[in-house]
Amino acid sequence: MNGRAPVAPPADESPLRHLPNLISALRIVLVVPLIWAILMERYELALAVAVVAGVSDGVDGYLARHFHWQSKLGSILDPVADKLMLVGCMLVLGWLHEAPRWLVLLVVLRDAVIAIGALAWHRLLRNFTAHPSWLSKATTVAQIGFVLLVLADHAFNWNLRLAVAVWIVAVLTAASGLDYVVRWGRQGRRELKDKRGSE
Repeated sequence: MNGRAPVAPPADESPLRHLPNLISALRIVLVVPLIWAILMERYELALAVAVVAGVSDGVDGYLARHFHWQSKLGSILDPVADKLMLVGCMLVLGWLHEAPRWLVLLVVLRDAVIAIGALAWHRLLRNFTAHPSWLSKATTVAQIGFVLLVLADHAFNWNLRLAVAVWIVAVLTAASGLDYVVRWGRQGRRELKDKRGSE
């Protein structure tokens, strides 16, 4: 024994570096019981699962940033988990007439446009990246808040009038979808022009 304290492995070699990805994978798994609970109209359980998923989202993000455990897999799993949970909840709430179906359609169309646009630009520009804007983040927060509000309304029998919340989500969803199209279009054309100029 030389009396020296054991040296901790670098962050990128620690087995805990996979923890954020495991938490994101857990959120994907939680989509199934969440959707089931809503379909069965067990709103207390659905709200509890949704809260656990929300807390886990914050935890994995904090761990990834604080310990520099970001990874390419994590950059895929995290938004996939968020989208599966949000879109799944919106579809089920629309099916049960707990959310306006036109709002559900708007949410789904926005995400479809973003996904198709990202895939199209990635095929043209292998290094194409686009970071979410403050408007996109605000939209995600509003959508999550709306789902939680609907679940809590039924779980606690609040009998809230959600018309204002519906229109807030609708306006933000439409605006952020248009913002993605405009920003990605400009960035993509600029990078495509630079790529052609360098050939």
